[in-house]
Amino acid sequence: MTLGALTERKQDRLDRLAAASAESGGASLLMDALRRLVRSPVAIVGGAIIAAFVLLAAFAPLLAPHDPGVRYDELIDLGTASHIPDHAPGFPLGADNLGRDLLSRLIYGSRQTLFVGVAATLMGLFVGVVLGGIAGALGGWVDAVLMRLTDVMLAIPSLLLAISLAALASRPNQWTVIIAVATIAVPIFARLLRGSMLAQRESDHVLAARALGVREHTIVLRHMLPNAMSPVLVQATLTLAVAILDAAALSFLGLGDQDTHRAEWGLMLGEAQRYLDVRPGLAIYPAVAIVIVALGFTLLGESMREALDPKNRR
Repeated sequence: MTLGALTERKQDRLDRLAAASAESGGASLLMDALRRLVRSPVAIVGGAIIAAFVLLAAFAPLLAPHDPGVRYDELIDLGTASHIPDHAPGFPLGADNLGRDLLSRLIYGSRQTLFVGVAATLMGLFVGVVLGGIAGALGGWVDAVLMRLTDVMLAIPSLLLAISLAALASRPNQWTVIIAVATIAVPIFARLLRGSMLAQRESDHVLAARALGVREHTIVLRHMLPNAMSPVLVQATLTLAVAILDAAALSFLGLGDQDTHRAEWGLMLGEAQRYLDVRPGLAIYPAVAIVIVALGFTLLGESMREALDPKNRR
């Protein structure tokens, strides 16, 4: 086959694709990714888990059968030093070691877990976007200094860094957990956005804007940054799952909120370790809840990453 014939076949194929796109009205990357997400069983499962988790946290006062901080005498009477009731009339999951309804504490614990995970992710996302955006937009020595700082943070194991930061607080609380978990997420977002920004610097639409005399800050804010944010937002979904696990780990180690009356899954795990031989359900229920929620965010995040990958477009 001659070169002219190959060129003609390629042009015919481009014409057919253009005609098909014109007939369908075209589709943006976002709409195309959304269609693939709706058709993905993995994304549907992840979205369903997240939706159930959010609804559980939002309507906890309506769904919880009892006050999570109240000690019930009838449950305390049933419990002994060697036995904690695993069920009782009106208390399907029984009580904890202090006679509080375990089911109500699990439901209310979703609120604290969601708040800590979302707050830590948003804080890390904001700082990481600022640092990564500055490094990717300015380049040069600014980029070198900021990236070396992120390299130092990435060189330390994330959980060890979070434990070190949380241990610095004289009186640990939920905000020390949020700050510690957010800090370990900052270099991840910064490096990811910086790489996307550098890829955008030499793209055709950025070069065209520079040729037309558009100001540099306008190019960064209106052209480079919006097009570089897609992988960062996908990473935020995955980081949220990690943030929930890290926050639970810090609470389990006693570096989180010290208020035992406030229900939180990681803190419940920490309290339950003394009663594993008596009532393993005190640890099993919050552990399963943490794993399921983290799995939901991971499934949705991985599905979003595949949906936004241009290689997967059809």
